Formats: sequence, structure tokens, C-alpha cells
Amino acid sequence: MVRLSCLSGVGPLSLACGLFFGGLTAAGAQADVERRVEDLLSRMTLEEKLGQLNLISHGPPLRWEDIAEGKAGALLNFNSAQDVARAQALARQSRLKIPPIFGLDVLHGFRTQFPIPLGEAAAFNPDLSRLASEWAAKEASYVGVQWTFAPMADLSRDSRWGRMVEGFGEDPYLGSVLTAARVEGFRTGGLATATKHFAGYGAPQGGRDYDTTYIPPAEMYDTYLPPFRAAVKAGSVSFMAAFNALNGTPSTASPWLQTDVLRNQWGFDGFVTSDWAGIHELIGHGVAADGAEAARKAILAGVDMDMMGQLYIKHLPDEVRAGRVPEQVVTEAARRVLRTKMRLGLFDQPDIDPTHVDSVFPSPESRKAAREVAQDTLVLLQNRDNVLPVAPGVRTIAVVGPLADSPRDQLGPHAARGHDSDSVTILQGLRQRAEAAGLRVEHAPACDQFCRNTDKLPAALEAARKSDLVVAVFGEPQELSGEAASRTNLALNGRQAEVLEALAATGKPVALVIIGGRPLVLGTLAEKIPSIVMAWYPGTEGGTAVADVLFGDANPSAKLPVTWPRATGQVPIYYNRLPTGRPTLPNNRFTLQYIDEAITPLYPFGWGLSYTTFAYKDPAIAGTRLSPGDNLDVSVTVTNTGTRPGKEVVQLYMRDPVASRSRPLRQLKAFEKVALDAGESRQVRLRVPVEELGFHLDDGTYVVEAGDIEVFVGGNSLAPSVGKVVVAEPIRIPPTEQRASASPGVVR
Repeated sequence: MVRLSCLSGVGPLSLACGLFFGGLTAAGAQADVERRVEDLLSRMTLEEKLGQLNLISHGPPLRWEDIAEGKAGALLNFNSAQDVARAQALARQSRLKIPPIFGLDVLHGFRTQFPIPLGEAAAFNPDLSRLASEWAAKEASYVGVQWTFAPMADLSRDSRWGRMVEGFGEDPYLGSVLTAARVEGFRTGGLATATKHFAGYGAPQGGRDYDTTYIPPAEMYDTYLPPFRAAVKAGSVSFMAAFNALNGTPSTASPWLQTDVLRNQWGFDGFVTSDWAGIHELIGHGVAADGAEAARKAILAGVDMDMMGQLYIKHLPDEVRAGRVPEQVVTEAARRVLRTKMRLGLFDQPDIDPTHVDSVFPSPESRKAAREVAQDTLVLLQNRDNVLPVAPGVRTIAVVGPLADSPRDQLGPHAARGHDSDSVTILQGLRQRAEAAGLRVEHAPACDQFCRNTDKLPAALEAARKSDLVVAVFGEPQELSGEAASRTNLALNGRQAEVLEALAATGKPVALVIIGGRPLVLGTLAEKIPSIVMAWYPGTEGGTAVADVLFGDANPSAKLPVTWPRATGQVPIYYNRLPTGRPTLPNNRFTLQYIDEAITPLYPFGWGLSYTTFAYKDPAIAGTRLSPGDNLDVSVTVTNTGTRPGKEVVQLYMRDPVASRSRPLRQLKAFEKVALDAGESRQVRLRVPVEELGFHLDDGTYVVEAGDIEVFVGGNSLAPSVGKVVVAEPIRIPPTEQRASASPGVVR
């Protein structure tokens, strides 16, 4: 028996018993969708088909009458129910009454802001990723938003690139798990997804946003494409083409990406949209002489929808009539858009209630969820002398730094409808918690927002000397992170280092809380400041969550989803690099190293401390000879050896030491987050199908070669070896047999 289930969101999509969102889809229901789509296409003019491919934003150059004339198939930046309802009413006046789909950048919250995606990734907890995305979708869909330009599935190994704030870090396995979880969470809350940016956008040369990328095909398949493939499996309805050129071909004009890989190899049958004016930018890339050529190249490559370019609707009628673009190409693009709208139930649902307003959020429930998620994302990087949690003898706390009471910066980039006034700042959170404990808190900003002026430093040092503990809150103001925020120097901006060194020189214990969207170079501060917490941009309830962790009401459990460099010159830096013929030897200059800095990171991928400690013992591998269909099955006993309850992320890594091509030194293949009471032990079992122990060739063929596989298990990417297994038989899977799903767009 096949069950079709409706969405559980509170917005308009919650009313649609959509085929796409039903989990398993009946063949008859699928056939009905295709029948309805074909009937509609048979009645459409060329111009009406092109109207479905036109994605335009609220405000100029949108003409509201275009909606009634069928010239806008999708609309973005509509974030009020009144405007959505007006547009829906106009669409019903069009000849064919095709509803538009309403999209918005909903990345880490709508009104209630959750931690930025990179911080969320630090939780190593897909359930929390689903929860955060579901809440974002519930709030957005309540005012009529139906489609989010998220999740960002771009892997990034270069923290100079400011947009890494939107992603999951440097690891393809972690990224695949969390991308899928976000797609599922958005869907449950009532939003369809446009997974972005397809593909290779996160590896621009020099860390410069929008710059070109050069990634060999096999590296694309192994490292940069898996999270996108996971999005197809999880049911993303659409993809967004990237701005960058990949190996000389702009992604927006790449048939290899949009057609060969996404559709032919993975079987995706949703639609692809450009990024903002991305098709027009083909002129800037130097592959199109004018708008007509840009439109032609994009649609022939497989980009179905033109976002804020208006080139399809302007130029493709002439291109079709001149025979340069077959009308069937336009028809197929319209078919993919209409199919998606049918699956989402947009033709059958009522219009949004125009009385819905986002001011009903944040609700107590959404605040509770945001606080829980933020608690789980804070990474305790170091904690010498057990400065944290706040000790029982502490009576006075000096909170120093301009970001301690900065609600806007706390929300981070791309905060949708987040309001500064909704935020509980770190200063407010600490004051509330300190008051409950009978402690006194003094705040001294020490410098301005960007720490260019330190006139207030003397007052801050005086407050520090009179305190028992200094909580310093510094990092990146919101403007220094996100899109178009590439940096050449990852040191703390302005005079922050000077302020922090002066605080450390007071002799008082200092706990540094870093606000930001990427690892920052700390230099000697890591030696001078005993306790450091990476708080990312923690969102609406960031202040309460930080207070919970600093006071020990919540035990930090997050792990770094990126490698933390010692110096900017080390980036790009990542744990899963390839080996070299001259591995590092400390007393041999002619081996892999720098002459002015250690080759190792300051903190490795997967790193994160707790207020308790964990011990690993009795690792065991069940079955050391693997054949097709078998699993790498590893168990280990993890014990909480401290005095507090805590959570540990148990991580399994592998290495293929001898292969036909050089393989990474370590690769994350499984993880599990376990909660243990003080003194409690638990056996953790991690399984990896043998089919996931291989790699791709340049033509996309996937191979698992016979031979040894080394296995490592522990609490970060420096985990010790626990043994090895032998792959008994080789496995070879051609690209066309690697479909992400037999019926694309449907979660199985």
C-alpha cells in the first residue's frame, strides 16, 4: 500500500498533499502529474513557456501586470503575506492561471535566527540541522514563502572565502549528511529547496568570491559533488547554478554539470535556476558576446530559469524562431518547472491568508529550539587551568568587547527577516545568568565595533583588574563575513589583538568568545589566553546559549567542521590532503614544511573539548575481509571519565594506503554523537558499506580497489589507528549506474 502524506508546515505548502513531499510516490499519481503537465504544455504559446522560466525579484524591474500576463513563473524576495496574496490573485487573472513559486534566501532562520550553517555543522548532529531548517521553513511558509535558495552545499577549504559561513566546512561526508538533513528539514517545515551553488563555487582562486575555480574531474566527483548528490537523494526540487567558471567554463553555461552529471548520471528531473543575473554574467566571463548568446548558451547547457536577467524572455523567442535554440529545449525547461509546481501542489492550494505577519515570531517554542541548537554549536577550543565553566569562587565578571552587546552582529549574514530587537545578546545572557547566581557583571566595550579606536581600553582594563573573570567577546562584525567578504588577512581585525593582549597582561583569567563566520588567526593569543570558545554567529538566542555554556549549565560538545590555521599563509588547509613523497621530518628542511611556521594547524578538523573527558577502549573490527555488499563494521567503547554529563562525537576515518592514484591521508566515513553521564560507558558501533570505500576516475567511474584499508577511530581527525581490513574483490560502477534515485525528486 502506498501512502501519500501532506506537509506538516504551518504555511501554504502545508495544505498541499504534494506528490513530491509524500515520501513514496504512487506510479499512478506520478502519471497524473505528467498528464496534467503535458495538457498544460499543449495549450501554451512559446512566450507563455518562457514566462515560466523568468524569475524576477520584488521591486524594479518587476511590473505587477507581468504576473497577470503570465510573464513571471517565479518570484523572489516576497516576504510578506500581503504581497504574496496580491501576486497570487494576479496570477489567477492570467490566461492559464499558472501559479508562480515564491522564493527567498532562508538560510539559518526566517524571523527566529539559528546559528549560521557553518556553526550548525559544528554540532555534528543531523537531527539539529533538520530541526533548525524545519523552524526556518515553518516561519517563512507562514507568510507565503514556498521555496528557499538553500542549503548551500559548497565545500570550502579556504577560510579567506567569506561565504564559507553558509556551508558545512571542508568535508564531503559531513557535508553530504548535513545537506540531506537540511533539505529534509526545510521540506518538513513547508519549503522546497534550491540547493546551491552547482558547482565548485567554494574553491575560488585566492579565496576571492566569484573568481574562477580549477578542480580536476575526479576531485569534483570525490570531494565537491557528493553533497549535491545527497541533496538529490534527499529530494531537493531544484538546483542553483554557480557564478564561477569551472575549469574554464562558467557553471551557468556548463552542459557537463547541468546535463551530463545532474540529469543523465544522477537522474534529477527537477529544474535548475541561475543565480542572480548569472546568465547575463556570461558576457563578463567572456563566453558570450551579448544577451542573446548568453541566453542561448545557458538554456542549451540545462539552466531552466533565468534569475533577474530577463534574457530568456527577451531573447529566446527570436533564438527559437531563428533555429538557434530548438523549441523543444524551451518546452523541456518549462516541463521541469511545471512538474515541480504540480508536485508541490501549487495548483491546488488556496492563496495565503494576507493577515499572516512574521511578528508572531519568535515564539517561545522557536526560541527554545534556537537556544538548544546554539548550545550544541559552541566549540571549546582550549581551556587551560579550567577557566571555564565559571568557578564557584567567581563573584565579579568583566565582559569586555564591542561584540558582547551587538544584536545585529550576533545574527550573522543572510538573516532573512531577523530583527535586532529579537536577539538576546551575550551581555544580556550573561547578566541574566549571573544575576540568578548572585554575581555582578560589568561591561566595557574597550573599542568601537571594528576596534579601530581604543579610547575606552583604560576603562576596560580597570574593569578587568577588579573582576574575578574576564569574558572577552571579539571576532568579526557581520559585515566582514558572508558573500563578497573575502579577506587576505585572517587575523582579528583592527586593534583587537592589542586589546586582548592587554587583558591577558592583567593576570586575570580570560575566556575569549569568538563571534564570526570562519576560523581566525590568533597568533600568540592562543598561548596568552587560557580559554577560547568559537561561538560563530549564534543567532537570536545566542546570548542565553553562550551563558549556558560558560556557566556550565550546558556542556560544550561541538567539533570543528573546518581546519583552523595558525597563519593565513597556510590556507587552503584541510585534513584530508593527499600524501607526499617527502612527508614532514622535523630535522629535514627538504620535506613538506614551512620555514617560518609549523606545518600543522592550530586546531585540527573534528576538534572540540568538553568540561568532561572521554576515553576510547576495546576497538574491534567485525570481519576484516570485505566483499561486495559487506560493511566495514567497527565498535569501540567510549567512557565519560569526568565528573559531568557530556556528549562526544565518535569519528571513524579510513585511508587507502596503496591505490592506482594517490588517496587522502584520512577520510571521514562515519560519526555518531553520544550522550554519556559521568562514569558511563557505551559501545558505539559505526558501519560503512564497502561500496563507500572507493574513489572516482576522471570519467566519473567509481571504483573500490582490492587491497588494504586502514581504519582510525577517535574524537577528531588525529584519531589513532584501530586496525585494517582487506577489500577482497574490486568494484567498478560506471557513471550511468550511479543514479541518485530511481525516481528523482522522491525520497526513498
